[in-house]
Amino acid sequence: MDIQQLLGYLGALFIGIVLGLIGGGGSILTVPILVYLMYVNPVTATAYSLFVVGVSALVGAIRNMQKGLVDFRTAIVFAIPAFIAVYATRKFLVPAIPDTLFNIGDFLVTKDIAIMLFFAVVMLVASISMIKSKREDNQESDAVSYNYPLIIIEGIVVGVLTGIVGAGGGFLIIPALVLLAKLPMKKAVATSLLIIAIKSLIGFLGDVENLTIDWQFLLIFTSLAVIGIFIGIYLSKFIEGKKLKKGFGWFVLIMGVYIIFKELQK
Repeated sequence: MDIQQLLGYLGALFIGIVLGLIGGGGSILTVPILVYLMYVNPVTATAYSLFVVGVSALVGAIRNMQKGLVDFRTAIVFAIPAFIAVYATRKFLVPAIPDTLFNIGDFLVTKDIAIMLFFAVVMLVASISMIKSKREDNQESDAVSYNYPLIIIEGIVVGVLTGIVGAGGGFLIIPALVLLAKLPMKKAVATSLLIIAIKSLIGFLGDVENLTIDWQFLLIFTSLAVIGIFIGIYLSKFIEGKKLKKGFGWFVLIMGVYIIFKELQK
């Protein structure tokens, strides 16, 4: 094991710590860590990320279920179109993308470069969402109401996005649950974890037939992320997550810009 791979395993722990501290966002680092530190192919990295994100979110969702914070009806309404979309994306859309897409002058845009560039754009959007977030964690709310057509459309969009880049999409799901289902913030965060867990793991199933999975590596990496979650939950008793969220948003922004520069230099 070289120093880069050691940093990669430490990165897995860091992903979990961030998830435990601020309740989301950490999973967006999974793909860059797998690609740049663990030498995993970008398509495979997005598949592995779905598994890591799914298991990590499931741990958080179970904790929230015990606290009675998960709105199961909303989760089902949102999750069904999301997991159909993510499964179809991983099973059919991603394998159908040609290895070579097009040329811009002397620069050849390959499938791997396109996925990483698209992922970097998602990172930039997510980072801005974290930096600018001013929502209060209100417990009070109107009765839960459902805008079914918009929830279904949002579920499909998030499913396709998750399928392509392997990120959880919490930065898209939480605002949708607050605005479209009128959920209080804490319930929206808790419910989003269950949705992320379901759609990520189902999306991963779409890859099992298409890719060769290194289960030993994947289970070790995922286990470190889960351990990190419990460390993060413990640390959250002493550190305020809201302050960390903005700082982490800036970190994700820098990472997104770095990925764009790195991929365009190939």
